[in-house]
Amino acid sequence: MKIDSHHHFWKYDPIEYSWMNEDMGVLKRDYGPTELKKEIDEAGIDGVVSVQASQTLAETDALLDYAAKEDFIKGVVGWFPLAEENVAEVIAPYVDNQLLKGVRHVVQDEPDDRFILGEDFNRGVSRLKEFGLVYDILIYERQLAPSIEFIDRHPDLVFVLDHVAKPRIRDNAMKPWADLMRQMAERPNVYCKLSGIATEADWENWTEEQLVRYVEVAFEAFGSQRLMFGSDWPVALLAVEYQHWVAIVDDFISTLSEAEQAAIWGETAARAYKL
Repeated sequence: MKIDSHHHFWKYDPIEYSWMNEDMGVLKRDYGPTELKKEIDEAGIDGVVSVQASQTLAETDALLDYAAKEDFIKGVVGWFPLAEENVAEVIAPYVDNQLLKGVRHVVQDEPDDRFILGEDFNRGVSRLKEFGLVYDILIYERQLAPSIEFIDRHPDLVFVLDHVAKPRIRDNAMKPWADLMRQMAERPNVYCKLSGIATEADWENWTEEQLVRYVEVAFEAFGSQRLMFGSDWPVALLAVEYQHWVAIVDDFISTLSEAEQAAIWGETAARAYKL
């Protein structure tokens, strides 16, 4: 089964999705299951994991509602107030919903690059294992070092790194990103998504060769058994069409064994998220 491990839905609201700036006009409209289904059908992808794009419980509820209605949505990574004392009470009513697979906080937008080490936040994250949930890590390269320390505080929790930690592809910068990615990959409880890569390059002038340099580092660090395909649709439309990103990944992994290709295309995601 082929899985797109990372995409978003939204009904556009300029306040709720205030992170969409003036250069992101293509994103400022509604994106829903019907449009995504057309893309995955064309790409031969069987299912998807829906990921939060707004930090509200309403967003989590909306994604779970979509998933209950659409068979191709295999799981949801939602949002919960992890730094709140009562977070376990907030999550508890959701635990019987088998479609809820993980939780994500938009750490990349926190003004303190060491936010992920905060005591209250870590207390909340420590409760996720008892609920059988994964934690998705959304960070920029500059937040990699504290994120490694964060992971070490939770050795029994499964983590999935989004967008290969958003390296500075526009600057063709490989260090310290590559070294820190290898360090993170030494933790066996961390998986990584091949997603959101083109949007870290110059949206209009990137090349496949440029992107593949970063894909190669992620593959060397994590290997096929901890690497998974993700589209980051529709955010990725800022830089690359759905089918084009599928083709880039397909070309990169074409020289791998059938087993390795199957892992990246879906088996890794299915194992990490228990799809």
